[in-house]
Amino acid sequence: MVPQFTDSFDRSFYYLRLSITDVCNFRCNYCLPDGYQPQGVANKSFLSLDEIRRVTRAFAAAGTEKVRLTGGEPSLRRDFTDIIAAVRENSAIRQLAVTTNGYRLARDVAHWREAGLTALNVSIDSLDARQFHAITGQDKFQQVMSGIDAAFETGFSKVKVNTVLMRNINHNSLQTFLDWIRSRPIQLRFIELMETGDGGELFRKHHISGSVIRDSLLLQGWIRQPRGRSDGPAQVFRHPDYQGEIGLIMPYEKDFCASCNRLRVSATGKLHLCLFGDGGVSLRDLLADDSQQEQLQQRIAACLHSKKQTHFLHQGNTGITQNLSYIGG
Repeated sequence: MVPQFTDSFDRSFYYLRLSITDVCNFRCNYCLPDGYQPQGVANKSFLSLDEIRRVTRAFAAAGTEKVRLTGGEPSLRRDFTDIIAAVRENSAIRQLAVTTNGYRLARDVAHWREAGLTALNVSIDSLDARQFHAITGQDKFQQVMSGIDAAFETGFSKVKVNTVLMRNINHNSLQTFLDWIRSRPIQLRFIELMETGDGGELFRKHHISGSVIRDSLLLQGWIRQPRGRSDGPAQVFRHPDYQGEIGLIMPYEKDFCASCNRLRVSATGKLHLCLFGDGGVSLRDLLADDSQQEQLQQRIAACLHSKKQTHFLHQGNTGITQNLSYIGG
C-alpha cells in the first residue's frame, strides 16, 4: 500500500489538477488577451492518453480521490471523451471534474457524462451577452448558456460557474448573478483577480477583494458551509431561499494555503507543487511504462518535502503564472 501523499506541513493531497492542453480558443482580457500563443510546444507533445492514465493511476494509489481536467480548454482535445473514460477506469477516482469555457458543452456534454465525468465547472464572467463578448473575445454567450442547460438535461444535478471578480466590470452585478441562481442548482464561484507576470497593470486597475462579496452575502443571510477534504479552495455559502450556492476563492486571504490539498501536473508532464511556485519537476520520463509507477510515486513524494507553507502573492511573486490560463478554474 502506497502512503498518502503528504508534505512537511502535514497537508494531505486528495486532489489532482491535470492540464491536458495549453491551447485555448477564447481571448479573455485578463488571461490571453492576444489569444493562445504556442510557447514552442506542439500539440503532439502534450500528455498522451496512456501517460494520462498512468499519472492519474499513480496519484490514485497514493490517496488522490478527485481529478480535475483543465487546460487551456480541455475539450479542444479530440480524444477528450477517451481521456475521461481512461481516468474513470480507476475506481479510486471518485470525482472527475472538468473546467471548460463551455464552447463544446451543448454538443458533447452527454458523451462526457456517459464516459464518466461527475462534475462541471464553466467559466462565465458576465451574464450580459455584450459584456461576455468584450471579456472573452468570443460571441458565444448563448452557446455557453445552452451548454449549461444541456448539462442539467443530461443528468448533472449541479453545475459550478467560475466568474473572475473585476472592479468596475462585474463586481456590481452581484444581484444579477443572485437572481440567476435563485431557482437553478448552480454554484457560482467568484474568483479574485490574481496578479500574474503579464497582468500587473490589469491587476492594479481591476482587483477587488472577495471579502466585499462575502460581507454582502453575510448581511443577506447567507451561511458558510463546512469544507470536505477533497473540495477545492472555495468558501461556499448557502441561503434557504436559493437553489444555488455562492463560492468565493480568495487567494490573498490569510491562511489560504493552510488547507491546501491539491497538486498540479501540466500538459507536458511537469509536477507543480503550487500554482504560484517556480519551475516544476518533470515526471514524463516515468510515464513511459506501467512498471514505472512506484518510481513515479517516489519522485512525487520526494518533491513534496520542498513544498512551501504558503504562496508569495502578497510580495508580487507570481511564479509560473505568466497568465491566468494556468489556473484552469
